[in-house]
Amino acid sequence: MPKVIEGNLTAAGSKFAIVVTRFNGFISERLLNGAMDALTRTGGLPDDIEVVKVPGSWELPVVVAELARQKRHDAIICLAAVIRGDTPHFDYVAGEAVKGIGHVAVESGIPVAFGVLTCNTLEQAIDRAGAKSGNKGFDAAMAAVEMASVMRQLRSAGAAS
Repeated sequence: MPKVIEGNLTAAGSKFAIVVTRFNGFISERLLNGAMDALTRTGGLPDDIEVVKVPGSWELPVVVAELARQKRHDAIICLAAVIRGDTPHFDYVAGEAVKGIGHVAVESGIPVAFGVLTCNTLEQAIDRAGAKSGNKGFDAAMAAVEMASVMRQLRSAGAAS
């Protein structure tokens, strides 16, 4: 039987950073509420959660990079809503946020959960922030909890070898 490493959904004992945008705050605050719900339901303590508010999605990568550099958190959760408008601005902002956040995760080894909505309409964003499609902030936080557990196991397995 092969050795299987799989994360658990227990936030107790782990530290999390949540980076959330103020732009489209009506949506991002709902995502933040969902993320906080997920972390507390899985045993996370308020003292182990740090919320950092930034202007918009463009600013996410630099803040996530700084948090990862500090190595104070077991996982980082990014929450935002980028909603398509009439210009290509959406493509640039969403694309660079995705690229920058992904780069930080790979380079730092700190799990970074992606709870950035990229929607064509406000209605789609509302659906994904607690309406018909659930709350993607909750989902991102659950992914962060599981990844913190996976990384802890991988690091302890590597230290034991």
